[in-house]
Amino acid sequence: MQVALDSLRANLSRARALGGLFAALSQTTKPVLDLTDLLRAEVVLAVSAFDHFIHELARLGTLETFVGTRLPTPAYKRFEVSLEAVGLILANPANPTPLDQEVKLRHSWLTFQKPDKVADALRLVSEKIIWEEVGARVGIPAGDVKARLSAIVDRRNQIAHEADLDPTDPTLQTRWPISPGDADGVVEFLEQIGTAIFEVVR
Repeated sequence: MQVALDSLRANLSRARALGGLFAALSQTTKPVLDLTDLLRAEVVLAVSAFDHFIHELARLGTLETFVGTRLPTPAYKRFEVSLEAVGLILANPANPTPLDQEVKLRHSWLTFQKPDKVADALRLVSEKIIWEEVGARVGIPAGDVKARLSAIVDRRNQIAHEADLDPTDPTLQTRWPISPGDADGVVEFLEQIGTAIFEVVR
């Protein structure tokens, strides 16, 4: 499952580059030019990277269980697949491709961003109490880790679904403020907990 962590880090580097672009352009452009949308994009891309990471851990871990290199969890045993996939698997039990496609299909409309949804996805591959384990590894109480992640996802949703507009402004012209520290902090936190999650479930 190392490829999932490598992908997370690469995708978070892309998000971090937007913060670098904001810093560079801020030094060369007039103050009247608002560059904060680069920071908003950094937050959205970082959460997307984390979501993709959890999808990949669930998918790859499920395939590892199928081929016998990981012990099955209760959630794995309950995972539903189509009869078409069952037929393909029975016809060629050594080929994990039909299961791979089923996991992608079943998860394609789900987001694994909020703490409870992340835990649900990871139950396919681990019986550990994810947030307790992650909190212990990063030195933050589990409740605080979950609260911070929830706040980050809520902020991402404000940006992605509400144009980051302050609804108390009747003209709908005022956006919520964002700073380089805000955006960079999101990237750093998601990398920190993503690495911890990987260490817990690998």
